[in-house]
Amino acid sequence: MKRRVNFSMPSLDLGGVPLRTIAWLAPQGSRVVEGEKLLEVLAGEIAVELTAPATGILAQRLVGTSEPLHIGQVLAIIESDR
Repeated sequence: MKRRVNFSMPSLDLGGVPLRTIAWLAPQGSRVVEGEKLLEVLAGEIAVELTAPATGILAQRLVGTSEPLHIGQVLAIIESDR
């Protein structure tokens, strides 16, 4: 049975700097592995790579490139076998 795993924007503890997507590192529909780099985010002037929280299929990307983000926002849905 597949389960849906939310890939959410973590708290980066960078003092409330603005957050924005730079680039997705995996296409929608591709298989991703837990810990694999999945999304690049700009936090102020610092680029940060966020990793997949689970292994499975990147079923849906919920934000596009250059969109503003907030802590806790769901960025994508991963359909996991585990």
